Amino acid sequence: MARQVRRKRTPAAMKIADALGILAALKVPREQQNDRAALTLLALLGMTPSKQWAEVDAPMLGITEMMDHFRKHFAKKYAPNTRETVRRFTVHQFVQMGLAVANPDDPRRPVNSPDNRYQIAPTLLRLARDYGSARWEESLRGFLQTSEALHRLDPRERKMVLTPVTLPDGRELKLTAGGQNEVVKKVVEEFCPRFTPGGVVVYVGDTGDKQRHLEAGYLGRLGLSMDEHGKMPDLLVHLPEKNWLVLIEAVTSHGPIGLKRHNELKDLFKTTKAGLVFVTAFLTRRAMTKYLPEIAWETEVWIAEAPSHIIHFNGERFLGPYAGVPESKEH
Repeated sequence: MARQVRRKRTPAAMKIADALGILAALKVPREQQNDRAALTLLALLGMTPSKQWAEVDAPMLGITEMMDHFRKHFAKKYAPNTRETVRRFTVHQFVQMGLAVANPDDPRRPVNSPDNRYQIAPTLLRLARDYGSARWEESLRGFLQTSEALHRLDPRERKMVLTPVTLPDGRELKLTAGGQNEVVKKVVEEFCPRFTPGGVVVYVGDTGDKQRHLEAGYLGRLGLSMDEHGKMPDLLVHLPEKNWLVLIEAVTSHGPIGLKRHNELKDLFKTTKAGLVFVTAFLTRRAMTKYLPEIAWETEVWIAEAPSHIIHFNGERFLGPYAGVPESKEH
């Protein structure tokens, strides 16, 4: 019988695994238990494959310097355009949880400054130095008992600030408060009863939870599947009697359905036989005027402050799909 050869893990891989073990022991959210987070922790501790945990220190680093550390010591090369990903989805969370400190050399430095620096928190530095030693379990218990900030990203706390939204069928869902969800709530509760009576709300996105409401089986019957890599509109409403699928974008900081977005959505939903209707929703007329030149022809605009009206951008019909109609061009 041929003997299996077990490959020995490299020192770099072992250190990444150790860092993942530390993050798991700290019970950080799953979104911060990945290689990127492990590499960030290692960089903030000045850890290299040849160092022992008792030797870690606390260098003060910018995001680019952290990424250089990933590449130099752990052969993990991230593209320069992922710098914001490291900052927004790892380092910011470390700071919020009290695992790292922002700008200890100058706390007054603006949050958007290119000179921002980060350093491991002193309490975590002391804990990391005990990793793998006989003191680790006791040190970990003490850290977990005294670290109040560690639970700031706990999902139960995130769910406290939510906006209730009542679907047309009477069911209630809760959206993360703020942002475009203020418009989404208005669309569900005021647009839908007026302009899509009898419609089925198939999908509602959320700034804090991309799939806050999804009727996956219903979507399948329409010949569609949830594409996590495609940018879904904020809401999908199906009108069974007419077999129309109304695609709604709620606008606050992001733009309306312009020509480019119009084409993207048609491509994303090309597998359905339902007629596609495109609607951009705004809170106020003032908000709409900012984006007026961008809005594509053959789409609709709804404004929450005048909920009984809808604005039709050209085309040969009001609130309806344009299957077989030649492409429109913006002038």
